[in-house]
Amino acid sequence: MMFWNDDTNKKAAYEVPDDIVDVNFKIKCAHLPLDHAHQLSEEIIQQLPWIADSECAGIHLIHGAESGNGWIRPTDPDELIYPSRRTLFTIRTPQEHIDSVRALDGTSINVCDTSIELSKPTIRKLSKLTTIFARYILAGQIDDESGFLNEMVDLLAEKNIRPKKMMSGRMTTMRFPDKTLSARSLMIDGIDVTESVLLQQQGLGAGRKFGCGLFLPHKGIDAVNETQEK
Repeated sequence: MMFWNDDTNKKAAYEVPDDIVDVNFKIKCAHLPLDHAHQLSEEIIQQLPWIADSECAGIHLIHGAESGNGWIRPTDPDELIYPSRRTLFTIRTPQEHIDSVRALDGTSINVCDTSIELSKPTIRKLSKLTTIFARYILAGQIDDESGFLNEMVDLLAEKNIRPKKMMSGRMTTMRFPDKTLSARSLMIDGIDVTESVLLQQQGLGAGRKFGCGLFLPHKGIDAVNETQEK
């Protein structure tokens, strides 16, 4: 008698959960200051009040043409960006609030005295890529690049994540009525897919409502280094 199971060593392909997703809007916008975090956050929360109390929701900032594969950005907060037809505005939302986010279709919001028309929302699940980056991370050691990375190591260790590579980027200033914050970009490499999805779901650090701590997929640290060396 013989028993034969060909699937003994096979693992089911990982399926990204859809309990938290990105809703992407096409936008029509002439221009926008680089530093629009406060006003964009205030406007979206006014339209969608539930976001203020949601731990999982996040409001991505709007980005124009960039160099360095999206890694190198202007540093002057008053510099204008010019969204193209391909530019998207994204809200990261729990599944149960998708319909309310999609209801922004066809509406216009006013940010920094600029009208932004939102249209054609599409739903995108979080990414399986294991190299991810956040354009803005808030941290206590923001002025010291080495200290910033060490702080990130500690924050990730609290989530039982130990990446093989990390890379910090330039600082960005965000102005609010009662304070000014500085943030740094962060790329994380060498984690597994479940850790990548966890970080996309939970973020890192504070400020999800104004674009901080939100991770996106990226092609990798080596690609950034190659771009910067050109």
